[in-house]
Amino acid sequence: MMNVPLTLPMMMERAETYFPKKQVISRTLDGIHRMNYKELGLRTRKLSHALEKLGVQEGDKVGTFAWNHHRHLEAYFGIPGMGAVLHTINIRLAGQHISYIVNHAEDRVLLIDADLLPLIEAVQDELNTVEAYVVMTDQEELPDTSLAPVYHYEKLLEGADASYDFKKDIDENAPAGMCFTSATTGNPKGVVYSHRSIVLHSMALGLADSAAVSESDVTMPVVPMFHANAWGLPFAAVWFGTTQVMPGPQFTPQALAELIESEKVTLSAGVPTIWLGLLRELDTGDYDTSSLRAVLCGGSAAPKGMIQAFESKYNIPFIHAYGMTETTPLVSLSRLKSYQTDLEEEERLEIRSKQGTMVPGVEMKVIGKDGEINWDGQEMGELLLRGPWIADEYYQDDRSSQAFVDGWLHTGDVVTVDEEGTIKIVDRTKDLIKSGGEWISSVDLENALMAHEAVFEASVIAVPHEEWQERPLACVVLHEGTHASKQEIYDFLKPQFAKWWLPDDIVFMKEIPKTSVGKFLKRALRDQLSDHFVVAND
Repeated sequence: MMNVPLTLPMMMERAETYFPKKQVISRTLDGIHRMNYKELGLRTRKLSHALEKLGVQEGDKVGTFAWNHHRHLEAYFGIPGMGAVLHTINIRLAGQHISYIVNHAEDRVLLIDADLLPLIEAVQDELNTVEAYVVMTDQEELPDTSLAPVYHYEKLLEGADASYDFKKDIDENAPAGMCFTSATTGNPKGVVYSHRSIVLHSMALGLADSAAVSESDVTMPVVPMFHANAWGLPFAAVWFGTTQVMPGPQFTPQALAELIESEKVTLSAGVPTIWLGLLRELDTGDYDTSSLRAVLCGGSAAPKGMIQAFESKYNIPFIHAYGMTETTPLVSLSRLKSYQTDLEEEERLEIRSKQGTMVPGVEMKVIGKDGEINWDGQEMGELLLRGPWIADEYYQDDRSSQAFVDGWLHTGDVVTVDEEGTIKIVDRTKDLIKSGGEWISSVDLENALMAHEAVFEASVIAVPHEEWQERPLACVVLHEGTHASKQEIYDFLKPQFAKWWLPDDIVFMKEIPKTSVGKFLKRALRDQLSDHFVVAND
């Protein structure tokens, strides 16, 4: 058989050749942009050439700090197309984590949305490797900025060659993309995606029993392009010639509903928070969502009631999926098997609310305290994964040895498996909090709380939240004879964390329950405070 490398340039070239009239609809701060794949390909080639002219070489990292729009999509292919590495940076991280990952990745150039400039300007003195900043904007002139040297994205493209040839001799195992985890404990951890892994992952997204992405679809990735590559949808959509709708910056549920109606979106993807917001909008507005053949939901468990509302009230099929940054991210989807469609509604809903079965290409095993667990839907163990789009190490990080053992990724997710291989996530091996699809480290918050002079002990747990699924709740014991108000503690935490990391409430306690070895017994805290209604701190 021919040994033909699997690389990103061939994906864009296919779109240019066979689907030149198919469109990308991009929402920006200034309006809606429409272009076809022929135009997108020309702009992508120009970007590759422009980066070369800026001195970017094969293997260099180019960071993107941007929303979901056409320019970000061009970067998805223009950067790897000239042999460099696309590094999508999470715009929601705290400043200290942004500077850490830019330095750790050794980004040479940053592509930045104009409205996000202040976030980079705030940490520019800490960036050690960046040699150029490129501002992505619809405006003809650059906004005022302290960044230097700074370039205008569109003007760079004007001076670049649209006939640029993508690099032909790329090793399929060479790095194509890079993404960091959301700093669950300590600093974020980097995951590097190869050309081969992205191509194979894209193929998996097109399988009929997976997301079934095809040319006839109109996809709208609401999940950010800096969050595990928008779950790979932009890559797959380009390859398959799929019409794409990019929802852009600062969107609202109303904006999403309007885009679904006006652009006839057939497939969209996002975390449960997105779908909860859309449900509320659909309940109050009058929108035509009949074009939707499915919504993909991942990042955290979707409530059964939400799944039921989408399907029974609005006739929108709901697909529960599972994955993580380390897995590119698609691992499993929950779809009814052909003989399960006749089950009672509650039984079908129970299956649909689980994380499903492995997609072809991914293997799993589940390890409990006594080895591999029984597939009985009851016994619990940690989920281990391997496959051609599963990472085998973190980027230059000593923590790799903790997560990657004997060729398996230890996910840290505790699951049950039924007799047909359907997994259900029941807990984390570490007490992390997942808010709106993003992780929050309870340990980091606890350490910060206990650094306050009045705080004797502190434990942070997750409590259910109607909109964000989970939010942090801080349990605090003060030193005897001292006093500190909630506001004083919030003021102490605010400079140290992104706003969305801050606990929604602080509960003062006389004592925090502990295990026999003196560790905080978070299970007891969760049971004790499960009905606690948090009030967001302003």
